[in-house]
Amino acid sequence: MGSQVSGVNSADHLRRLRVEMADAHAGDAEFRQLTSEWMAASCPRQYSYRFDWLGRPVIQYPQDVVALQEILWEVRPEAVVECGIAYGGSLVLTASILALIDYCDAAESGDLGRLADRPSRVVGVDIDIRDHNRVALDNHPLRHKIRLVEGSSTEPDVVAQVHAEVDGRSPVLVLLDSDHTATHVRGELAAYAHLTTVGSYCVVYDTVIEHLPADLHDDRPWGPGNSPATAVAEFVEENPHFEVDRRMDEKLAITVAPGGYLRRVS
Repeated sequence: MGSQVSGVNSADHLRRLRVEMADAHAGDAEFRQLTSEWMAASCPRQYSYRFDWLGRPVIQYPQDVVALQEILWEVRPEAVVECGIAYGGSLVLTASILALIDYCDAAESGDLGRLADRPSRVVGVDIDIRDHNRVALDNHPLRHKIRLVEGSSTEPDVVAQVHAEVDGRSPVLVLLDSDHTATHVRGELAAYAHLTTVGSYCVVYDTVIEHLPADLHDDRPWGPGNSPATAVAEFVEENPHFEVDRRMDEKLAITVAPGGYLRRVS
């Protein structure tokens, strides 16, 4: 499985080939059905809870972890806004990739001695940062890359704090993964999507809720028709500066964010 694809002579050739493969499979109804069935089976089994990133539960599907890594490397943001932090694994994931990018850029420029001065950071927002999670993050070696803001992500004072943390930094990436009701996600998009710089992404997680059986979420206020996908559809309709990156859906196949990778194009 680790050998080169037959007839592929370079990384650029492979990149072109895999776009063609994703396009070819986009209309594969059988594969999409299998994927849908697997996603529906994986959710009640809490599949996303099985993984850590550098010691913290990340609560993401591995495909979306790899996708975020690719986006971070491409965009090279100085600031990432992340709404919804749970155990902090996603914050640590983002911070670790930012730190690697800083190291690579510093090594290339011969400026390794000033790594600590490099400005990239991830701003994590959560309505309830529990003490055990805060202690774990405070003791994590990547804490210097992380800013924590406690409170509802749509409250004006919280929005102001986040904006202050991001002010003057560019590019900016936004990740939304907190309350999954359409009303809340609409509020987060109104508060933070415009911070996304051109060429970067606002990723809205758990749009997959729209495509899963309603009884999977009967203990939560969200579900089909009242989900992040509901908010995304309205947002994209009203905001021509953003478009859904369908190639990401086609490439990942398994993702909690189908139609949720929003790229700012203008």
